Amino acid sequence: MNGRDRDDEGRARSARPRDGLGRPLPYGTPGVERQPEGVVRAPAETVAEAQRLLDGGMPFHAHEVFEDAWKSGPGAEAPLWRALAQLAVGLTHAARGNAVGGARLLRRGADALAGLEAEEGAALGGVEAEGGAALAALGGVEAEAGAALGGVDAAGGGPAPYGIDVAGLVRWARELAGRVDAGQEVDAAAEAPLLTSPPDRPDSA
Repeated sequence: MNGRDRDDEGRARSARPRDGLGRPLPYGTPGVERQPEGVVRAPAETVAEAQRLLDGGMPFHAHEVFEDAWKSGPGAEAPLWRALAQLAVGLTHAARGNAVGGARLLRRGADALAGLEAEEGAALGGVEAEGGAALAALGGVEAEAGAALGGVDAAGGGPAPYGIDVAGLVRWARELAGRVDAGQEVDAAAEAPLLTSPPDRPDSA
């Protein structure tokens, strides 16, 4: 009786080759190399590696990078990386032709990210209220500073963690989910999202 396939560290992991979307191929068929599991990366490295894989049409592999981040990083950041992994898996299923699963996971990831954005906005709203009370004592600067604080809040709660474009990813996922529901075929590379706003992209000058 054959034992289970295991990786170099003895963990159970199928050695069956897979294609760029993570689909199993027959043994002996050339496939796309799997991402190593359990890699600890700095957040910027996680974003850069995931973006490279997404751009290459390998969202399944990108999800493994996000999974490493959520399992090895601080617990407070786990919801962010888990939501990004859900988006990557949603894109994977959509590109495989699984419209129902793809659209569902895209929306689930989008809702999770939107919830994080709302929490951050609420936190900033509390800071704004405290700041507004203090500024009231200063008289004339209240209106100007209050308007500036309101602008930050309205813009989505200030800078996202690690430059990740949370609002843009939410829009991308929900829009793609709608097209998937409508029966549109999905090319993973062509539909790859930008994880960060353009000035923060890993390949920017």
